[in-house]
Amino acid sequence: IFDRNGRELAVGEEAKSITVDPYYLEDPLKTAQFLAPLLNLDAGELLGKMSDREKSSSVYLARKIDPAVAATIEKAHITGLWIHSEEKRTYPQKQLAAQVLGYAGTDNQGLAGMELQLDDVLTGTAGSQRIIFDPTGNQIETLSLEEGSRGRDVTLTIDQSLQFEAEKVLSETDSLWSAKGASCIIMNPKTGEIYAMANTPTVDANNFNQLSEEQRRNRAITDNYEPGSVFKSVTVAAGLEEGAVAPGQTYHLPSSIELGGRTIQDAVDRGEVDWDLGQILTHSSNVGAVTVGMRTGDQKLDNWIREFGFGEPTGIDFPGEATGIVWPPENWSESTIGNVPIGQGISVTSIQMAAAYSTIANNGVAVTPRLVKAVGKEPVAPAAGRRIITEQNSRLIRGYLQQVVEDGGAPLAQVDGYHVAGKTGTAQKPLADGSGYSEENYIGTFIGMVPAADPQLVVLVMVDEPHPFGGGSTVAAPAFQKIMQFSLQKLEIAP
Repeated sequence: IFDRNGRELAVGEEAKSITVDPYYLEDPLKTAQFLAPLLNLDAGELLGKMSDREKSSSVYLARKIDPAVAATIEKAHITGLWIHSEEKRTYPQKQLAAQVLGYAGTDNQGLAGMELQLDDVLTGTAGSQRIIFDPTGNQIETLSLEEGSRGRDVTLTIDQSLQFEAEKVLSETDSLWSAKGASCIIMNPKTGEIYAMANTPTVDANNFNQLSEEQRRNRAITDNYEPGSVFKSVTVAAGLEEGAVAPGQTYHLPSSIELGGRTIQDAVDRGEVDWDLGQILTHSSNVGAVTVGMRTGDQKLDNWIREFGFGEPTGIDFPGEATGIVWPPENWSESTIGNVPIGQGISVTSIQMAAAYSTIANNGVAVTPRLVKAVGKEPVAPAAGRRIITEQNSRLIRGYLQQVVEDGGAPLAQVDGYHVAGKTGTAQKPLADGSGYSEENYIGTFIGMVPAADPQLVVLVMVDEPHPFGGGSTVAAPAFQKIMQFSLQKLEIAP
């Protein structure tokens, strides 16, 4: 498996495996004592495998050992001991994109991540041969030989340099904010190619089989969470598409709204105001977003949420993608319209959010996120895009999101020389018992696109449980700025 520039991410290296046929073994005890220190195994355990002479069958003593160790054993010329060539799967970049790559098991079968997704492509067909040996292991005659076929190499859309930078910045952010973990996606909104998909804490892919499920997860694809205010762009898009709200029109917003026994108010205390859509997003107004949602209506808002792809897989070529949770309007309570427009009471994945913002970046056309660039020498063609919202409304929303960064609550997301369009999100995490929301644990998010007028990159940063309290504007936005600035320079995207 290669990155987009031909750098090796996962390779098969030659290794040796040792089997024994106890029927032919002359001195099991002496052989066990000889092998134990070389194989770093217990002599008693080895002796047990070698001692059952009733069965004439091969037993594995060790799999995929260093060829140099195997050469030392081979020189001993022990009758009944057999040395076979095998492939050992290694990951030369160690922690780089470990949760994306996954791993292959002892028999080189893909068990997680891209190794699992691409198992049929990477795995060739086995060859076979029938050979007659004498008791000392010398070959007498080859009876038959069938050639196998080599599997095909795969080139991912991942850029090693961008992946490394994203993981470095996320690790620094985790450390600075004592966070539980973080995710980042760098995506081309025009092609769906994922240039980086980072998760922290990072792990070494060479030790993947020894990790817990928590450490193995590609959180950017498998984890559902409530998105918070980054979802308000979807609410505004729905309102614009339905004609429930209009650009340039102002809306009278009280300081709070009562819905189903719940009080909705903005994060910052304020009096009554008259704000347009740009101001609603710039100030990240909960009351404003709920007003847009109410004017749009339960059913129509739900329709647009699903049009943007929430509640179903994005179709990314990666196993185990979560779908998020979107409750149908018939299951909404009186207060749900006060939750969903502001990104509460709905669960999404990071890849869904990145895809939704890529639709806005791509003038309203949705593309399918993808991680495979080529199989062998054959490029993988992207799936056809699908128009979701109008080009006019996409440009309007990007203008509003540019105001968020330049005039609103995300100054730390600004990148010198570029116009950035983006949105912060600070979402309280639901309590495990379902009784409400935590007052201590939050998810901080920033999603942005650059250049705002014609975005070439979308970058999402999600930080899980930063402490002491930090939101999207203080925790995720600075990480976004570093990752985006590096990516723009590396990809030579002009200011």
